[in-house]
Amino acid sequence: MNSTETRSYPRHVKTEGGTIEFHLMGPADEAAVLAFARGLPVHDLLFLPRNISEPKVLSAWIKEIERGSIISLLAVKDGAVIGCGTIVRDPLSWSPHVGEIRMVISTDVRSLGVGRALSNETFALALSIGLEKLVVQMTVDQTGAIAIFEGLGFRGEALLRNHVKDLAGKAHDIVVLGHNVAQVRAQLEAYGLPDAVK
Repeated sequence: MNSTETRSYPRHVKTEGGTIEFHLMGPADEAAVLAFARGLPVHDLLFLPRNISEPKVLSAWIKEIERGSIISLLAVKDGAVIGCGTIVRDPLSWSPHVGEIRMVISTDVRSLGVGRALSNETFALALSIGLEKLVVQMTVDQTGAIAIFEGLGFRGEALLRNHVKDLAGKAHDIVVLGHNVAQVRAQLEAYGLPDAVK
């Protein structure tokens, strides 16, 4: 199923940080996303598998979007990228029903509802493409992000000790949260609320 069949973009959402536009990332966004990534604190990049502030990584990311294994949703305000929510899936793996959500937000708009709006929209997009389970991972000190995803129904599944190292060589723990969408859907259908998780 193509994501744009069930959700259309751009979408506009009002937050405490102003009106935010969400649109699907494409090749034309490469320079704006690179500028956004280079403005993020290095610590924010630790829970992503690759350093997205590197041009070659960003080019590979665009190619994965074009292949369909990644869907990225950008949050834009006044023409500048202020956040990105990405859904990564591997339809050829043993887990084609699982998607990983990766999300980063500009420090300028934190605590203004932008992160919550982007995570809600990314979650809805993941549901619209039929994924049965979703996972997110982040460093354990990112308590705000953890709280946002727990509010969406994600629960802790794993703690990976000393899993990533920052540029100074310091090791950090990663927490993995999961959401079994299929199980929640089944429970809601049992209660007569089949559309509650769309």
